[in-house]
Amino acid sequence: MGQHILPGNPPVELNLKRSARARRISLRVSGLDGRVTLTMPRGVSEREALAFAREKAGWLRGHLEQRTPVTSVGIGSTLLVEGQPREVRQALGRGVKLTDEAVHVAGDPDTAGRRLAAWLKALARDRLAGESDRYAAALGRRYSRLTLRDTRSRWGSCTADGGLMYSWRLILAPPEVLSYVAAHEVAHLEEMNHSPDFWAAVDRIHGPYKPQRKWLRDNGATLHAYRFD
Repeated sequence: MGQHILPGNPPVELNLKRSARARRISLRVSGLDGRVTLTMPRGVSEREALAFAREKAGWLRGHLEQRTPVTSVGIGSTLLVEGQPREVRQALGRGVKLTDEAVHVAGDPDTAGRRLAAWLKALARDRLAGESDRYAAALGRRYSRLTLRDTRSRWGSCTADGGLMYSWRLILAPPEVLSYVAAHEVAHLEEMNHSPDFWAAVDRIHGPYKPQRKWLRDNGATLHAYRFD
């Protein structure tokens, strides 16, 4: 619908959105880029929604201050790859090479971030396909396709027709965390819910999973804070 500046120190840009499905006015801060969205249900005036935002201004600014700072990835920066901090270093030749301490990116340093992102997505697809195949076999089910996205609100999903979707940023997390998310989504091939039977299926094919879930809750914002453009 447009934008509005919430005055104060500092001023906050609000992105106004009308939603027929919303039942109440809500404020949301994106974990990916800090974008603030003010959602209004049908029948609620813009004036009423902005009054709500003013009432929540203290909470909103506090939330923005606590947000994980954005890290622009390029030569000389550091990012997690498979859960380990790696320095991005300039390399000779072609392609990308991963070592214990660094990720070496050849070519123009001005485009290193974009080329590194493409390499990470390919690595993520390889790892997630391998884990999905393994857990699907253990479950005795098949999935129909596997897609990668840069999702803000979820690390993975499973459709009714057996399609698996994952965030490619899982390759930044420790391998055991990526593996858990694959087990979680594959378990939905059997149980399309989060019932006790679903969690029993996760435990059956994966084993204990609470440490991996906690890691994502504690560190997920860090994975979304890396910018590669």
